[in-house]
Amino acid sequence: MRYSAEHKEQTRARILAAAGQLFRREGYGGSGIDGLTRAAGVTNGAFYGHFRSKSEAFQTAVLDGLGQLRQGIAELKAGRGKRWLKPFVDIYLGPKRTCDLGDACALASLSSEVMRAGPETRRAYEAELRHLIDEVAGGLSDRATAKREDAAIALLALLAGGVTLARAVADPALSDRIAQAVGRHALALAALDQ
Repeated sequence: MRYSAEHKEQTRARILAAAGQLFRREGYGGSGIDGLTRAAGVTNGAFYGHFRSKSEAFQTAVLDGLGQLRQGIAELKAGRGKRWLKPFVDIYLGPKRTCDLGDACALASLSSEVMRAGPETRRAYEAELRHLIDEVAGGLSDRATAKREDAAIALLALLAGGVTLARAVADPALSDRIAQAVGRHALALAALDQ
């Protein structure tokens, strides 16, 4: 039975969504092909029809997650103009911090897994991270390009690290305190040298 191109694309998207959630929730080492196919509701053959390996699925899920973050930032900038940053910080430290780990931001939840990945995945991650940095930097003040990029790097690192710490603690009050402190400092960092 031959499937339509649309069906194949839907199956690939389903596998990719399941892989992204599973890798975020269980890590690369905690996820196997059987778990990925069960989560996506497909057979092993269907999985291998779209990805050569678990490693390729992981790399694709990471790039897709970072791309979604970049797209979300672009949409906020388009809709809010120069007032995009506070809503972004609020979303990142609010719903993206408290949602199910499988739905968390790829930057915070998958970067530590990328550190253990092979050189091809790390290079692909770096290229997508550079695009993300450029997107954030483009929404910062009129300072020199290098300063905007440095501020974007620091902002992303602060937010991703803050979410990681806030998710790691058991005390909800401390988690909220971490998020609030990181949010204040992220906005102050972005305002420097304006």
